[in-house]
Amino acid sequence: MEILIGLLIIAVGSLGQSSSYVPINKVKQWSWENFWLVQGIFAWLIFPYLGALLAVPDGSSLGELLSTDGATQSIIYGMLWGVGGLTFGLSMRYLGIALGQSIALGTCAGFGTLFPAIFGGMDLLHGDGLILLIGVCITLAGIAVIGYAGSLRAKNMTEEEKKAAVKDFALTKGLLVALLAGVMSACFNLGLEAGTGVVEKVKAAGANELFALNPVILLVTLGGFITNAVYCIFQNIKNKSGKEYLSVPGNVLVNNILFCALAGVLWYSQFFGLGMGKSYFTNSPVMLAFSWSILMSLNVIFSNLWGIILKEWKGAGKQTMIVLSIGMCILIFSLLFPNLV
Repeated sequence: MEILIGLLIIAVGSLGQSSSYVPINKVKQWSWENFWLVQGIFAWLIFPYLGALLAVPDGSSLGELLSTDGATQSIIYGMLWGVGGLTFGLSMRYLGIALGQSIALGTCAGFGTLFPAIFGGMDLLHGDGLILLIGVCITLAGIAVIGYAGSLRAKNMTEEEKKAAVKDFALTKGLLVALLAGVMSACFNLGLEAGTGVVEKVKAAGANELFALNPVILLVTLGGFITNAVYCIFQNIKNKSGKEYLSVPGNVLVNNILFCALAGVLWYSQFFGLGMGKSYFTNSPVMLAFSWSILMSLNVIFSNLWGIILKEWKGAGKQTMIVLSIGMCILIFSLLFPNLV
């Protein structure tokens, strides 16, 4: 029962993350780098900070809890993850929400799950390690099938239909960007693992275990914000788009800030939910290790549902939709697999 509760909590957060790119269409008269930086302030600074405060018990301070071995390493991994965050946004631009998230998150699921296990000395050929490895392989199989559905869509659609579904659609460029995004995004989970000492210190201070991971999430997102801010400011200077922040009419500025805040809180909800959900997996080492892959699988499932709702798959053909459905079913099975063996 506890595992089911944990899965449901992670699923709610995943639904939020998969919805976080929808508000992009509501932002007006801003270049991509403007939106990305402002939503990042909410997604990677404000809401993670508020979430981290929930883990601070009476008599302690957030600074005290974060001054622990592993904190700096978490920030560094966050800066590497920030590269993945940048290219992740570009993968949505070139492939759309459905296919872009599928490829990037699938790669992220594999590397993000296996790297911590390998670095932690887990034997992937026996016992729990083997179950973990098989689970990741099932996840990657589901992602591969969905990726194949994306290639079928590209073949069956005219250039006009592609542009109607995704304005800047570019399959080859998008796939390369999405793969890079997935590899670098895996550093987020490495950052969470590096912050184990912070989590233990938070628990020792008497914090609610549901929120114990939140301070580490803040450290990783802080590193990611640094990388993204540098890039976005560079683009502002290069494209002379910095003036757009305040040159828009007042009602448009308020609209943009509100939708950036909405995108930020929806994006952050995935990790807020991950931290809470993992607290229900304490008696299952396999589920703890597999939790990252679970989150990524759910993100792919929900992002493809959004892709269908937003008609990104319109005109793709019956065969393509059947392949897409098979891929999503494989991902759903991957969520259940660790508890079936």
